Amino acid sequence: MESMFRLMDQEQEVTTTTNRCIWVNGPVIVGAGPSGLATAACLREQNVPFVVLERADCIASLWQNRTYDRLKLHLPKKFCQLPKMPFPESFPEYPTKRQFIDYLESYATRFEINPKFNECVQTARFDETSGLWRVKTVSNTESTRTEVEYICRWLVVATGENAERVVPEIDGLNEFTGEVIHACDYKSGEKFAGKKVLVVGCGNSGMEVSLDLANHFAKPSMVVRSSVHVMPREVMGKSTFELAMKMLAWLPLWLVDKILLVLCWLVLGNIEKYGLKRPEMGPMELKSVKGKTPVLDIGALEKIRSGKIDVVPGVKRFDGNRVELVNGEQLEVDSVVLATGYRSNVPYWLQESEFFAKNGFPKAANSGWKGRTGLYAVGFTRRGLSGVSMDAVKIAQDIGSVWKLETKQPTKRSTASHRRCISQQF
Repeated sequence: MESMFRLMDQEQEVTTTTNRCIWVNGPVIVGAGPSGLATAACLREQNVPFVVLERADCIASLWQNRTYDRLKLHLPKKFCQLPKMPFPESFPEYPTKRQFIDYLESYATRFEINPKFNECVQTARFDETSGLWRVKTVSNTESTRTEVEYICRWLVVATGENAERVVPEIDGLNEFTGEVIHACDYKSGEKFAGKKVLVVGCGNSGMEVSLDLANHFAKPSMVVRSSVHVMPREVMGKSTFELAMKMLAWLPLWLVDKILLVLCWLVLGNIEKYGLKRPEMGPMELKSVKGKTPVLDIGALEKIRSGKIDVVPGVKRFDGNRVELVNGEQLEVDSVVLATGYRSNVPYWLQESEFFAKNGFPKAANSGWKGRTGLYAVGFTRRGLSGVSMDAVKIAQDIGSVWKLETKQPTKRSTASHRRCISQQF
């Protein structure tokens, strides 16, 4: 199983091993995606030094390396901007993948965020004796394996909800004779033109991959195993999400869900006749309780109505290039795209069980940004980028208040600072 914090090339011959121990004056932030960048920027504004560790060779590696070409932000840009820096006014309401990456790179430059790239965190544990966190990383070059232990008072987990791809266990999938890829490796439907493609999953990724395949003249069949809420991205030119947020400020959640479902029926009609059964729980309640995001339709439903995207039930097994569905129907397919989502990888490296649950998420959703012993989490509240921003601000204020009190230098601007700890022996 792929692990975000495992080295990608275990067979590489390493001739030299270098060990170091580094003391970090401020917090260590694990992850240089939007969550880590937002936290770092807020800490910078509080004049708190920090170190950002990132296993990839770039910021926002999920966005840069594991997203399809046609991707755009699903929500209006004002709900997706990070603290202290809005999107450029020239950007459209729904920025493209490239525009969002450009925004993040500009964000890192503005707040002088310089992550330590290719630092793969192996373990992080709290040392009860010293009252400090010990974060061990490994990085490889062509001739050197470098092991570093960072020692710090505060640890910020910013690896997010989508660190690891989820690959389901389906009978016969390993023997399938065609190409099998996860949605994170899907870029465009161009190479699938004329081919029969099975898309496993009907979330936002599954819907968009199916739409992209249909637009490139492939023949996609989308697997819908369970119920799903499909909503229009906009209603009468207004963002459905923004409309829901405004109603939630004044109305109870159950009533907002009722209104949204009526609007969905008026705009989209009866989608159940196309094999898209709605859950019994309303869309906003389902998001709040189970973290399951509604699908915001940007054209896939029209392709389903026209027959250019076929909706099929769950997969029972693969046999060669054939797929047997749970209803007994069999399909011949050329390729499979697994739009089966992602999961947290925190349990693989963080040695802690009080704050984080076994699924890699904080146990208490309403207080999921702060644990004990200087442990924090950002980007795990299932509230998207707006939730990331709120978490980052609270974390920086919490650490900043202690930092200013103890250093008594509230106006002095600090830079990211660390020094080698010569007392640690390897």
